[in-house]
Amino acid sequence: MQQAIRQHFPEIGTLYRFTHRDHDVFFPRKCIDVFQKSIERFRNLSLSLDEKNWLEKTCPYFTKEYLDYLAGFRFNPDQISIKFLPLPEDEEHGNVQIEAEGLWVETILWEVPVMACLSELYFRIGAIDWSYEGQKDSASQKAQAMLRAGCAFSEFGTRRRRSFYIQDLVIATLKEESEKLHVQGKFVGTSNVYFAKQYNINPMGTIAHEWFMGIAASNDYESANTQALELWQKTYPDSLLIALTDTFSTKVFFQDFVKDPDRARQWAGLRQDSGNPLDFAPAAKAMYDSIGVDTGTKSIVYSDALTVDKVLQLKKQCDEIGFKCSFGIGTFLTNNFMKKSSNYTETSRALNMVIKLARVDGKECVKISDDLTKNTGDQATVEHVKNLYGLLS
Repeated sequence: MQQAIRQHFPEIGTLYRFTHRDHDVFFPRKCIDVFQKSIERFRNLSLSLDEKNWLEKTCPYFTKEYLDYLAGFRFNPDQISIKFLPLPEDEEHGNVQIEAEGLWVETILWEVPVMACLSELYFRIGAIDWSYEGQKDSASQKAQAMLRAGCAFSEFGTRRRRSFYIQDLVIATLKEESEKLHVQGKFVGTSNVYFAKQYNINPMGTIAHEWFMGIAASNDYESANTQALELWQKTYPDSLLIALTDTFSTKVFFQDFVKDPDRARQWAGLRQDSGNPLDFAPAAKAMYDSIGVDTGTKSIVYSDALTVDKVLQLKKQCDEIGFKCSFGIGTFLTNNFMKKSSNYTETSRALNMVIKLARVDGKECVKISDDLTKNTGDQATVEHVKNLYGLLS
């Protein structure tokens, strides 16, 4: 996305905003103090020559010009604002307000490492009632179940991981099981490019909601889906063509998608990320059937709060309907822990948090989920967009 933004929107400014969805979970003041100091250390990060060469070889869709830019890129912690908001009755615990403001082409890289950093510190300093006991066995069992069912899956767990260590352990275990079992299923790769290089596996990913959100806010909502697909395809004409459908509801996306059957044929598939996942493949089949596209030529990537049970159920459904499918699994792999004090019978909850694009070029950004009660952004803009698209509240 950074390469596409650099190509199409190099001068647009943005504001990102953190949201913590669980209102009964609070951060220790010490955690946020350490977090603020940690963000300062991002100034020291840079792409090594070895990493640049690996990207050039592994990711042919990156241009030399972009890789040169990335090699010279440095995080600017001055773009990040962090405020601890203590509870009225407890000065040492509270919420945190995080914003990132600056050029879109720069601030886009903050989301994933900021969330990963905050999550690891919270589980080091705040919620410490857990251990790594049994985690390798758990990852092995999850991998074996999916591999034996013929599933293709990737690890998408960086943002909300419990720690760097657990993500490393999980990826190593998934790769080990995939190579050991001679079955149809496959561990395809990881969205963490560092670990992809370390383990010689594929770096995996798709377009995120912010691409559609930013284009809609900076241009117009009526043609947002079409514009987003057109601009993405200008950057990536022959690869990375998996369309995220639910930024303004899958219903609206499908209505726009069928207006250009040639584009629907060119794009390799769709990503499902909200709503009832079992509703998605039948709806996608009906959409493709309406324009004469064979579903056997298309893929669905599922990425919403997946568990092994969900994965197996969705794989069975896609096989019956005729879609190829794969799965991007995050928190269930890298932050699935139990409390040590309960003898590992009570869940140690992962942080339920997001960082979303809040403004582009001074204009409010919104996301209209397939679960219409879980919308993101300025409420007045949400209502305006829902009315524009004819979506019921």
